[in-house]
Amino acid sequence: MTTVYWITFLLALCTMIYWCIQFYQSVIGLNHLILLPSVGNQKLSSSLPLVSVIITAKEEEGHIKETIRHLLNQSYRNLEIIAVNDRSADTTGTRMEEIKNWSEGKEKIGIPIRIIHITSLPKGWLGKNHAMYQGFQQARGDILLFTDADVLFRSTTVEDAVRYLQSERADHLTLMPRMIARGFMLRAFVHYFMYSLSFIIRPDVSNDDTKHKKGIGVGAFNMISREAYKIIGTHQAFPMHPDDDLQLGQRVKIHRLKQRVLLGRAHIQVEWYPTLSKAITGLEKNFFAGFNYSLILMFLALMGQLLFFFAPFVGLLLLPDWLGLFYMVSVIAMLGHYLLQMRMMNSEKGLGLELFVYPISCLILIYVMLRSTVLTLRRGGVYWRGTFYKLKDLKEFRKR
Repeated sequence: MTTVYWITFLLALCTMIYWCIQFYQSVIGLNHLILLPSVGNQKLSSSLPLVSVIITAKEEEGHIKETIRHLLNQSYRNLEIIAVNDRSADTTGTRMEEIKNWSEGKEKIGIPIRIIHITSLPKGWLGKNHAMYQGFQQARGDILLFTDADVLFRSTTVEDAVRYLQSERADHLTLMPRMIARGFMLRAFVHYFMYSLSFIIRPDVSNDDTKHKKGIGVGAFNMISREAYKIIGTHQAFPMHPDDDLQLGQRVKIHRLKQRVLLGRAHIQVEWYPTLSKAITGLEKNFFAGFNYSLILMFLALMGQLLFFFAPFVGLLLLPDWLGLFYMVSVIAMLGHYLLQMRMMNSEKGLGLELFVYPISCLILIYVMLRSTVLTLRRGGVYWRGTFYKLKDLKEFRKR
């Protein structure tokens, strides 16, 4: 037998062993996350701390009012909302003012809303990072909740989160939301993207207080104590990072603070992108940044996708040879692992149908990764919400 055959044989064997281990860990629950517990009808204590909810929005006129309405309907009343309009060219700022004026006329609400209108962006900042920092400067709460303008909250979300944060004596709590995707292929891709991302950020490891390298933050729900936020350096510590939510979570772990990552599918939901094409376009700013603008790291990630996620399906063509058998076991274990993980995170019907387009979702992700890298290098930077950020500046601020 040729050298090429033996190399392929070893790769197929290693791939099979890897996916069998992943599937086994899922079955016995080693990498499972728990749902945010619900407190039910427990009576609220009058000593619960003030929570400052900081929402940043740019061109979010279609979502911002609904998000703020959900927050005004929270069972947790010791709350303030700080809505930051980040240089929006649409009616986002007007919508914010409208919901504020409406709430002030309702005696039963009693939750103050403060609106901040940002008209210019200082050098050395990404728009969203700057907006969140401006919101913090106006916040009075001992607990901060950074969230996005398109998140829908269950009425007990803040209450349940604060109680859990206090019961665990944690510094940071982040929730993984239920992702709403309209259309089969979009839903399949979004789920596959989240699935692939979990191999890099390892949300289950973030709950291990003995490990301090892997941390995670989710933009839809980053709840952190004021003291912890100051310890990690606030958003001033990562002003030019497009992956600001992940950076916040990673810095929590690096500073050896206590982090908790929970499933929030029963508490928050978000429609990430309305169409597959918008998802592909929207992710162009994130992927190369996620690999620290390193061509080597991006190449390794692409090879990992090709060899471990896509190649097993091609390997089925080698049946009934041993190589084909190894890859057949890999595919069965891989799809079983995917199904278990996605049902844990999303708990949606119809997930089984996504298995039939799993290889296509993999190829789409590979395309998105390549597209992000090529466009960033060709343009010399990234566009984000109408603003261009130079690659030189993005790399420079990452070194600080």
